[in-house]
Amino acid sequence: MSASLILLFISLLTWGFGEGMFIYFQPIYLQQLGASTLLIASVFSAYGLTMMIAHVPAGFLADRLGRKPLIISSWVSGLLAALLMGLARSLPLFVVGMLLYGSTSFVVSPLYSYVTEARGRLTPARAMTLASAAFNLGGTLGPVVGGWIGTRLGLREVYLLASGVYLISTLFLLPIASQLREGHVPGESPTKLVRDVHFISFLSVAFLVMFVMYVPQPLTPNFLHDQRHLSLAMIGWLGAAGSLGNAVLNIVLGQFVARTGFLLAQLSAAMFSILIWKGSGIPAYTLGYFMLGGYRASRPLIYAQVRALIPPAQMGLAYGITEAFNSLATVLAPLLAGVVYTHGPELVYPVSLALGAVALLVSLLFTPRGAAAGPPILTVRSLE
Repeated sequence: MSASLILLFISLLTWGFGEGMFIYFQPIYLQQLGASTLLIASVFSAYGLTMMIAHVPAGFLADRLGRKPLIISSWVSGLLAALLMGLARSLPLFVVGMLLYGSTSFVVSPLYSYVTEARGRLTPARAMTLASAAFNLGGTLGPVVGGWIGTRLGLREVYLLASGVYLISTLFLLPIASQLREGHVPGESPTKLVRDVHFISFLSVAFLVMFVMYVPQPLTPNFLHDQRHLSLAMIGWLGAAGSLGNAVLNIVLGQFVARTGFLLAQLSAAMFSILIWKGSGIPAYTLGYFMLGGYRASRPLIYAQVRALIPPAQMGLAYGITEAFNSLATVLAPLLAGVVYTHGPELVYPVSLALGAVALLVSLLFTPRGAAAGPPILTVRSLE
C-alpha cells in the first residue's frame, strides 16, 4: 500500500471521528432549535439535494482537473461548514451550515476514483470498502464522545470541537501525491455515458435500493429519544455501534463479489428496521445500528459494479452520476419518512421493510451477474 493511500486512510479515519461526533444528533439538534418533524424531514431532503447536484460536475472535473484538488477542497469546505454549524445560534444559519456540509459530499466520486487508481493489487471493491471502513472505524468513537459532550456542555459545542478534528484530518491529507489524469478518449463523450442502457439501468436499481434503505434512518434518533426515551449519551453509544458496523461490514462484504455483497447489504439494513421496530431494549437497538452498516457498505459495492460498466477515462464522471442517483434517494426518502412518521412513528419501519422486499427482488432480477471489464481502452494520461 502506497504512502499516499495510508495518509488518505488516516485522514478518513480522523474525519470519521469528527463527523461521528455530531452526525447522529443532527435531527435532535434541529428539534432543539425549534424545527418540527416535517421541517426536519424537509431539511434532510434539502441536504440530500445539495449532495445530489454537486456530484456530476465534481466527477467531470475530477477527470479533467485531477482528483487531489477536489478532495482537498471538499475537506476544507467541510471544516468551514462544521465551524458555521457550531457558531450558529439560530435555525436558519444552522441549516445553511448543514447544507454546505452536505455539498461537500461531492468528494465521493474523486475520492473513490483516487482509491481505485491507487489500489495496487486490491480489487476495486476491496479497496473502496477498506477506504469506507477506515472512515467508519474513526466514527466508532466519535458518537460516544459527542454524546458525552452534548449531555454536559450542549450539542452546539460538539460542532466546534468537530471542526478542530477536521483541521487535523486536513493536515494529514495535504501531502498525498497527485495522480495521472485520464486523458480524453475519442468517442467516449459524457452524452454517450448517459445513453448507456446497461449503466443507467443499473443506476435505477441502485437508486431504488438506496431509497429504501434510507427511509428509516433520518428520524430514528428522534424516535429513540422521544418514543423510547433514550438519552443523548445512549444514542451516542448506538451511533458508535453503527460506525463499528459500518467498518466491519465494509470489510466483510468487500470480500464477496460486488453483486453478492450488495444483496447481503440490503438484508443487513433490513435488520436495522426490524430491531428498532420490534426490539425492546438497548441490546436490540445496538445490534440494529450495527447491522445498519450494510447501508454504508452498499455504496462502494455499487461503485465496484459501475466500474465494470464504464471506460477508465470516464471513471470520475461515472462515479459522479452514480452518487447523484444515490443522493436523489436521500432527497426523497426523508419526505416519505416525515409523512409516515406524523401518522405514527412506528409505521416508518414496516413501510421500509415492505419496500425493502420489493427492492431486493428487483436487485436479484436486474443487477448483472457478471463483471465483464470490457475491451481495452486507449487513454492519454497527464499529471494533475
